[in-house]
Amino acid sequence: MTSSASPTAVAPGRRRWAPLLAVCLGTFMLLLDVSIVNVALPDMATALDASFTGLQWVVDAYALALAALLLLVGSIADAAGRRRTYLVGLTVFVAASLACGLAPSVGLLVAARFVQGAGAAAMLATTIALLNTAYHGRDLGTAFGIWGATSGAAVAAGPIVGGLLTQGLSWRWIFFVNVPIGLATVVMARRTLSESRLPRRPRIDWAGGGAFTLAAAALTFALVRVAEAGWGSRQTLGALAVCVAALGAFVAIERRVAEPMLDLALLRRRSFVLVLIAAALLSISAFAGLIYVSIWLQTVLDLGAISAGLVTLPLSGIAFFVAGGLGRVLHGVSPRWTVGGGLAVIGVGDLLMLGLDGTSGWAAVLPGLAVIGVGTGIAVPTVVAAAMAAVPRERGGMAAGAVNTGRQLGFAAGIGVLGSIFSARVDTLLAGGAEIAHAVSSGGSAAVLAAAPAGSRVTLDAAIHSAVGGALGTTFLVAGLLGLAGGAAVALLLREPAAQRAPEPAGEALGARA
Repeated sequence: MTSSASPTAVAPGRRRWAPLLAVCLGTFMLLLDVSIVNVALPDMATALDASFTGLQWVVDAYALALAALLLLVGSIADAAGRRRTYLVGLTVFVAASLACGLAPSVGLLVAARFVQGAGAAAMLATTIALLNTAYHGRDLGTAFGIWGATSGAAVAAGPIVGGLLTQGLSWRWIFFVNVPIGLATVVMARRTLSESRLPRRPRIDWAGGGAFTLAAAALTFALVRVAEAGWGSRQTLGALAVCVAALGAFVAIERRVAEPMLDLALLRRRSFVLVLIAAALLSISAFAGLIYVSIWLQTVLDLGAISAGLVTLPLSGIAFFVAGGLGRVLHGVSPRWTVGGGLAVIGVGDLLMLGLDGTSGWAAVLPGLAVIGVGTGIAVPTVVAAAMAAVPRERGGMAAGAVNTGRQLGFAAGIGVLGSIFSARVDTLLAGGAEIAHAVSSGGSAAVLAAAPAGSRVTLDAAIHSAVGGALGTTFLVAGLLGLAGGAAVALLLREPAAQRAPEPAGEALGARA
């Protein structure tokens, strides 16, 4: 990789850390928007008359765009320049955030969220390379440490910031807040970041990127539609057929193209494939079920958005401190025990949710969320390094991009899978469950009770609490089993210890593809 300093290169002195601030602000915003919407979903549903499926898409559209476009945008950045790509992505992200806040319907909100995710993909695909260009030596290590802490803080802050903005102003402000911060970041990035690109302009794998994006979108659409249409519906089967066809086209393209977006030879490495699967299962078991916890807290237990954010804070907060506290201790430990062990701990935390029922209060989820946070803090910081250690050195950047894609795609798919389980379980446990599930997601149990005869309201209220609590327990049962299965597979089958080929520093390894 070569770097060419722009006319606005930062001089030593007081502005030394300005490039880091420009990158960290963008990273904070894009990661905050993964989780900030969770506590705002019930208010969105009420304001936009959104269905349960619509709420899933509000979350999934962002994650889907981030997952499906990450590798392709990384290739574009290699050719067009990382600074330019970051600025374009940041501008798109800000414009889409404004569109999200102004959206008059759930359909337009979902569309704006997809565009927002596309901008986030351009930002995330370039941040590491930009830092590698701006800093060297000890400063580079400091920059990556602060950048990593910013990433963790964004995840931890999401529920609280979302709750404060939603309850204090409006759900629309979780998007509006990005506009002034984003515009300030654009100005700062233009003045402080230096351009970098590969010495030889690579060919962009447009065909492979398009096929992969179509496959990911079709799969996610099928999994989200299952909750309403069922597995045997034409929509579900048609989307799955499109996914298979697009995936086949992607494989054929990658085998023939001179410079593939993903080298398929890497998929012959068992260790690498296991890490990819573990990355997807990590997102499903740790994060995909949180939107249903938020819906349960606010619409069944009638907690406010701030209170719901505080209840879910143990997961992200504990993960942040565990990752920071154990980072040096876990360095060099085999991913069999970090990734595999972390997944197993997450699975145990999920299974602690099994006792939820009609008598459960908000405190019942705290032990499970805390344990999930511990497992997340162990596994997340090591999964990218494990992927890089499983491939040749020159493919380290591609491996890192692939595992981040796997994490985001796992999150998007997990919302669909767990959502269908949640909805089906409510329908089974409660007569008329489909209608009541919609009312609970959009207006809370109070909306259902208001339409019920006065004499039956107490009984119906208890039935709703019991059904939704039981459905949430079943949802986390599936998530827990997936976490335990993934942890066991990694521990038993991943034979290459991390110390066998320690990955190079993140900046050098990721600079070629990030």
